[in-house]
Amino acid sequence: MNLPPRARKAVLTLHILSAAAWIGIDVLVAVLVGVGLSGSSATTRGLALRALAEFVVTPMLVSALACLATGLVLGLATKWGLVRYWWVAVKLVMNLVLCTLIVVALRPGMPEVGTAGAALENGQAPGTDLSFLVFPPAVSLTTLAFATLLAVYKPWGRVRRRSRKRPGGLSEARPTVVA
Repeated sequence: MNLPPRARKAVLTLHILSAAAWIGIDVLVAVLVGVGLSGSSATTRGLALRALAEFVVTPMLVSALACLATGLVLGLATKWGLVRYWWVAVKLVMNLVLCTLIVVALRPGMPEVGTAGAALENGQAPGTDLSFLVFPPAVSLTTLAFATLLAVYKPWGRVRRRSRKRPGGLSEARPTVVA
């Protein structure tokens, strides 16, 4: 299946825009985490944590899923394929892992972050250790930067196929790992 050039460019544009939105949201997360953990006043820290809890996960997940969907379309409908080139396969796996982490690791902790923010705003101690909040933007931004490098440099080449003899003398193409 091949996309016509205009459709391919439209999907590619959506893919780039969704990735850029995802990176932008991650930068916002890093800022909110920084302010929430070390802001100048308890009220500012509380507001940052409440904003993080209320407004970040859904847009991040939407942009991540849009990036995944457009990446799948590009992989299935262009010469790059999903597992034809190593860099595409690695980007796909990274996207799936990050989407899973958003749902499994980040989202469930947000009510606790919001509660800690509200406590800070009311002049109370947060009641929970929030140092774990440093990891989501660090991991995500590093992974997305690496995915961008993969898209630009396209390293490692094609996934090679080797022939394997089947019973009856027919050969069957199978993927092999190329170092």
